[in-house]
Amino acid sequence: MNEALYFVKYFMRIRHYIFVRLPSGLAKGAKAEVSFRQNQPRETLHMSNTSLSRQALRMAASLLILGAMPLTSQAQMTNITTVAKSTPANPASLTPDAADPRQYLEEVEGEKSLAWVKAQNERSLKRLTSDPRFAQYEADVLKIVEATDRIPSPGFANGGFIDNFWQDKDHVRGIWRRTDKASYLAGAPKWDILLDFDALAKAEGQNWVYKGASCLPPQNTRCLINLSNGGKDAVTVREYDLTTKSFVEGGFTLPEGKQIVTWKDKDTLYVAREWTPGEVTPSGYAFVTKVLKRGQSLDQALEIHRGEKTDMMAYRTVLRDIDGNYVMDYAERRPSFFEVDTTWFTDAGEVKLPLPLTSEMNAYYKGQAVFSLKDDWTSAKGTKYPSGAVIAFDLKAALKDPKNVEPSVIFAPNDHQSVAGIGQTKNHLVLSILSNVTGQVQSVSLVNGQWVLKPLPLPENSSLSLGSTDDESDQLFAWSTGYLQPSTLYIADADKTTVTKLKASPERFNAEGLKVEQHWATSKDGTKVPYFVVMKKDTKLDGNTPTLLYAYGGFEISLTPSYSGAIGKLWLEKGGAYVLANIRGGGEFGPKWHEAGLKTKRQVIYDDFQAVAEDLIKSKITSPRRLGIMGGSNGGLLMGVQLTQRPDLWNAVVVQVPLLDMLRYHTLLAGASWQGEYGRPDVPEEAAFLKTISPYHNLKAGVKYPEPFFVTSTKDDRVHPGHARKMAALMGDMGLPFLYYENTDGGHSAAANLKETAKRNALEYTYLAQKLMD
Repeated sequence: MNEALYFVKYFMRIRHYIFVRLPSGLAKGAKAEVSFRQNQPRETLHMSNTSLSRQALRMAASLLILGAMPLTSQAQMTNITTVAKSTPANPASLTPDAADPRQYLEEVEGEKSLAWVKAQNERSLKRLTSDPRFAQYEADVLKIVEATDRIPSPGFANGGFIDNFWQDKDHVRGIWRRTDKASYLAGAPKWDILLDFDALAKAEGQNWVYKGASCLPPQNTRCLINLSNGGKDAVTVREYDLTTKSFVEGGFTLPEGKQIVTWKDKDTLYVAREWTPGEVTPSGYAFVTKVLKRGQSLDQALEIHRGEKTDMMAYRTVLRDIDGNYVMDYAERRPSFFEVDTTWFTDAGEVKLPLPLTSEMNAYYKGQAVFSLKDDWTSAKGTKYPSGAVIAFDLKAALKDPKNVEPSVIFAPNDHQSVAGIGQTKNHLVLSILSNVTGQVQSVSLVNGQWVLKPLPLPENSSLSLGSTDDESDQLFAWSTGYLQPSTLYIADADKTTVTKLKASPERFNAEGLKVEQHWATSKDGTKVPYFVVMKKDTKLDGNTPTLLYAYGGFEISLTPSYSGAIGKLWLEKGGAYVLANIRGGGEFGPKWHEAGLKTKRQVIYDDFQAVAEDLIKSKITSPRRLGIMGGSNGGLLMGVQLTQRPDLWNAVVVQVPLLDMLRYHTLLAGASWQGEYGRPDVPEEAAFLKTISPYHNLKAGVKYPEPFFVTSTKDDRVHPGHARKMAALMGDMGLPFLYYENTDGGHSAAANLKETAKRNALEYTYLAQKLMD
């Protein structure tokens, strides 16, 4: 595939998956599915721009999000605080502009706003860190995340090597390292450090956070290293030579920015970035691509593609086959988060294909362009293709006769299935499929014009995800995990359809006496909503079990069972129950499950979450006094809505890197890129709906609200910290209690290194213990 597509998915999907926490990096060919994968072994965010499939598969580098990231902390106090009748009414104006007296908090580095942040941090940290549990929680999490017996998450590299990005107590920022495949498979890797990011940061006096590398195929020895200051999405790009293990003197260097960079050849880059001040889309992303030759300064680069100023993003890039051979150029305009308008550059000129704008290219396999459909589609010949299907067609033939594209169907899911990921080996495609939120993996080949799918014999009724896939063989790595099952790594052969278990992660908590159950709640409109419960086998159904409920509910992100040492150690071992809700807005049951909650239909997402909570209370697993909730990014919005819509249901609310002002979200950082999900505040009908759910505009006087804990980061340049700041300040103005912690580093993940991760988790679980266990 190409780096551009990778970075788009890195910037968007994941960057969007606003706080869905993924592995801290994705390896060559790896498709990181968004799953509840806290503390999953970290993979290398390394890629060569060969096949489209591989990139699409590596689409999600971790940081945030981007995975489902439930961890929280905070204080004690009563279950629901009573607000005196004298509490002032919500002073937040329903006009989204300057009438808001707290808008100064949107000045990220403003002196006044940082003074407010400092005061809130000091107040909240004093309370939380003085709790004796905090120090123990922090030590427990640090021991887990820095454990040296973690599985080094592997990424295939050229020449029979395995790459890995590794962090521990001695490598807080991490190292990019490499070993030969034989020693890795034998369990005795001989690591050679390619780049030490702690040493680099120290030598340069910079707060570098590694955000991945794009290497030039087929040799993949020259790489573009992406370095972030403090964890921001914006990166500095520098050329690195893996042979000499040094940055290239006089090599390509691009200053900090949200940029998409593609290797054209060894002396040429395609670069989409902010070329002149303000030359970005309303979302803050690039829409102008220029070609940059080796030795040229940025002002010498020549424009080769320009999208529309109103796009979310636009760029020109390169398609390559699995061997790294150049196929053709193409450009993508993304009018919205879920739409892609592609132009192919052929010898005969520019060509567009008549596919839905919501379709997405996943791989280029044996001359076949592989797409996934997000909407039902009917071809010119009248053939109907269902939403969620994976289709393919001869790309070059289609470009010669675009009006008559007639794809074949590789896989069409039923109502209980969705395609979670697509990978590609030397001779096969690999599909990761969810069926009722459990996984299966299929090897796919094209035989005599027919698609043949064969299952890989991985554990049944388990949460499965694709790891790195090898473009030099038919091998691939796969992971199996569960709430009580530590991550297990397998190596599979897509041609022979064989699977070999390599290693299982050590247990990080005592799971004896625990059980996992899947339940179904009935939402307000009658829709059945699944959720998982992890609790003691002998749990008394008396409503007294401290329970943490987590969900995300957006951007077609699927949350599946996964092992979390932190949740197990800090919550389950202490007698708590953990619940994961697969509410609408996610991708667990395909595009339609997601589309059911788009824009003005979004209330069903919040109804689903409330239905799960009410089901937990009805079954007497817990009660409002013992029920807490957590969510980040889009899940942070979910938390804000639940706080304001149903304050009677919870006694603890952890609101991580949230969106909360839904009348101004489109004006803040990358906010405009999410209008395809939430709707447009400048469209009257959509604005009217957003007013009804916007947490910042729906706090009411005289209502008992639980004391929430807001967690955000000054360095988050995706979801503006002003959301959390203003909501917390408003609660303070209304005389309502709240706790607040803003990390000065960390980007959208709210933590730039392992120690910061441990601190944040300890704060969150201290809060939860105070609220739900005391």
